[in-house]
Order: sequence, then C-alpha cells, then structure tokens
Amino acid sequence: MIPVSLFKDATVAVFGLGGSGLATCAALKAGGARVMAWDDNPASVAKAEAAGYETADLNTLDWTGLAAFVLTPGVPLTHPAPHWTVGKAALAGVAIIGDIELFCRERDAHAPAAGFVAITGTNGKSTTTALISHILAKSGHDAQMGGNIGTAILSLEPPGTGRTHVIECSSFQIDLTPSIDPSVGICLNVTPDHLDRHGTLDGYAAVKERLIAGVPADGTAVIGIDDKHCQAMADRAERAGRRVVRLSIRNPVSDGLCLDGADIVRIKAGAAVFRFSIAGVGSLRGSHNAQNAMAAYAACEALGLSPEAIVAAMRSFPGLAHRLEQVGRIGKVLFVNDSKATNADSTEKALAAFSRIYWIAGGKPKEGGITPLARYFPRIAKTYLIGAAAEEFAATLGSSPHVIAGTLDQAVAMAAADAAADGAPDPVVLLSPACASYDQFPNFEIRGKAFRDLVLALPGLEPIGPDA
Repeated sequence: MIPVSLFKDATVAVFGLGGSGLATCAALKAGGARVMAWDDNPASVAKAEAAGYETADLNTLDWTGLAAFVLTPGVPLTHPAPHWTVGKAALAGVAIIGDIELFCRERDAHAPAAGFVAITGTNGKSTTTALISHILAKSGHDAQMGGNIGTAILSLEPPGTGRTHVIECSSFQIDLTPSIDPSVGICLNVTPDHLDRHGTLDGYAAVKERLIAGVPADGTAVIGIDDKHCQAMADRAERAGRRVVRLSIRNPVSDGLCLDGADIVRIKAGAAVFRFSIAGVGSLRGSHNAQNAMAAYAACEALGLSPEAIVAAMRSFPGLAHRLEQVGRIGKVLFVNDSKATNADSTEKALAAFSRIYWIAGGKPKEGGITPLARYFPRIAKTYLIGAAAEEFAATLGSSPHVIAGTLDQAVAMAAADAAADGAPDPVVLLSPACASYDQFPNFEIRGKAFRDLVLALPGLEPIGPDA
C-alpha cells in the first residue's frame, strides 16, 4: 500500500467504494487522514463500515471542512451531467481528484526521481501496460503495475529508488489527475469512445493529451501518430520542448518506431539503428500489437534498457486475458478470447489478425455497430450473433453467412462444429463481440471467462497458456 501522508490530520471525503475506493480509504487512513466514505449503493457503504472505515452521507455533510474530495472515475465529472457530489464540492471550493492524483502527489513529495510510466489511448493500453511491466520484470527491475488495468494504484508498493510504476490511465482517471507527470507518458491512439462522458471527440482527445502535457522536460512522450488527434498531440508536445518518440504502423518516421515489412525499426535522426520482429509471438499477433510493441520498446529504452534485453523479454510475453487470448486448439482449430473488444475499432484488430474466422459477436451495441468492419467480412466464414445487437448486426452482415445464436453457449457449440468441418488450414473461432457485455454479462471479464470455460469443456481441446 502507498500511505497518503500529504493529508495527515486533514479530513478527506471519498465517494465510490469499489476496489479502488476502498484502497483509497486505506491509503488515506494509513497516512493519518480522517476519511469520510460514501456511495450511492447502501451495500457498498455497509462493506466499508465492516472494513472499519468511517462513513458519512455526503448529502448532509458540511463540505466546508474538507481538504479534498476523491471521486471514483466511474462517476460522471462533467458529462452527460455532473454527479451530485461534484456540484457540492464545487460550491464548497473543494478540489475534486482521483486516486492517481494522490499517487502523483506522494511521488512528487517523497520520490520524484522514481520511474513512472503512464499509458493511455482508446485501444491497446492494457496490453502495452502489461508488456512494459513484463519486460521490466524480466530484466530484473521492480515493476509495479496498476491503474485502469485492474489493480488500484494505491494498493501498490510506494514509489522509491529502483522501482517503476507502470500505470494504465483511462480518460476518466486523467480527468481527475491534474498533477499527472510521468517520466514516460504514452498515448497510443484516439478514436471515438466514451463520448457520452466527454461530450465530443475533441473533448475526449483533449483529456488524453493532459497525460502527455504533464511529461516533464527531462521525460519522454511516446505517441502513436496514425490518427489526426495524436499527430497534432505529438507536434504540440515537440513544440513545447518535450522529447517525443513517434510510433506508426502506416508510415515512416524520422525519429521513432515504424514498420519495414515484417520488422519493427527504431529510427533516430532519420537512420535505422535497430530492428526486430514479433512474428511468431502469439500474444502479440496483429498490426495493432506491433504498435503496442513499439510503445513498450520506446518506454523501456527511455528507462535505460538495452534493445537486446527489451526484445528478448518481449518474446516471452504471455499476453492478457480477454485480449486475443489463445485459449486452446482442437486439431487445426484455434479458439481465441477477445472479449475485451467492446467496440468496432477493437474488433477490427482481431479480424485483421486472422484469415478464416468463425466469429462470435454481439451484446449491447455501441454507436455505429459493426458497419466499419464491412471490409473484413470476406475473412469471416460465418458469424454467430448473440445478445441485444443480434438483429442489428444481422442486417449489417447482409449476405455474409451468419446465424442468430442468441446465447454464448449456443454460439460456441455452433462455431466449434462448423470450424471443425472446415477444410481450410487455420480456422479460428473468435469471440470478439464489438459490443459491451451488459445485456447478458456484468462485464467483459465474466463474458470472456464464460467463453473460456465453454471452450475448455469441448472434447479434445488442447489448452494454451495458463490453462495448459
């Protein structure tokens, strides 16, 4: 745990008592603060009380005595309307911050030279975060991984000499972190997402850019430049005097990393200084993972690792659950869990990675549906539609072979049987829903676990990875 000492003897309110909220309460209490915890869910309040935390109804609390207000990132700060607590904090003049802001303040106060890599982007940030942590750990470094990837940042070990925090940051978290100042800041890409929480795409991109703008003069900004928002972001960062490493999977770069055929090439001052390939690394399949690998290379290089050590560690990366996760094989048929693909942009990366696909898609649809994926339909042998999006997606698929399976268990059974009968050399049964999970599953993790369990129960399956 990271004790938050900067609010010693002060009173801090915390709203949102999930995993990160309870970790925040613990960290503040350990640092000597008085914590007033609250949640809209009475069960969460009861859980906090059972854990020994003081609770207080923030509707009736006198806010004028608070030193700060820590808000869970899942609660609206600005759009579509501010949460009621936001208005109360604003009226009382109380700063509204998040748990990553508490980490940044502690690091700045006690260990400002400690390594801090912060990763954002619409897609790829979890894989990049895990890959950087894996490379550092394999190279003998103390890597503390957390943030949006699932481990509350304040539950990690404190910043210190020889320790690097590798933190995935969502736009919601950045919005609550005005002091964010990573030694290496990464923005992979910006595509439409969470517009209900940020109003417009420009507003969403501006929040992402705050992470890059916080990189100090002696730090490194690593930016994927294959979209217009990130191109502009990189240019502004460079004009502001920051060291910028550009990444592109589409075009050459003069200083950064790009593709040359199947190779990733590190370019400095217009010249190639190192090249490597991730071909054959199943956990880094697809061009989107080439960008993730580029970002991880750039970050670890900035932290002082040698090119050879970076690439050697990269080759042993096991991948992440629910992100192009190879579950197993039955004969020639590969089963892949990409439940994290909750929008069309994420699913595009999966469809581009395979050539003969039995695709399981659907759930709670997002704006635009799967229309942007039409150019990949020729790769799809058949689609198995589940959930609320089934009828809409069926209309978009048109003459592309598909069936409304309804539920995930039906879809897995149908797809496995059809793929087994395929004469192609490498058929893939792919769960990549292009949808939120909330119509049939509480979250994408539970959806992915359900797929994994169904696949592992198939006769003749040879598991891959941790289930092997």
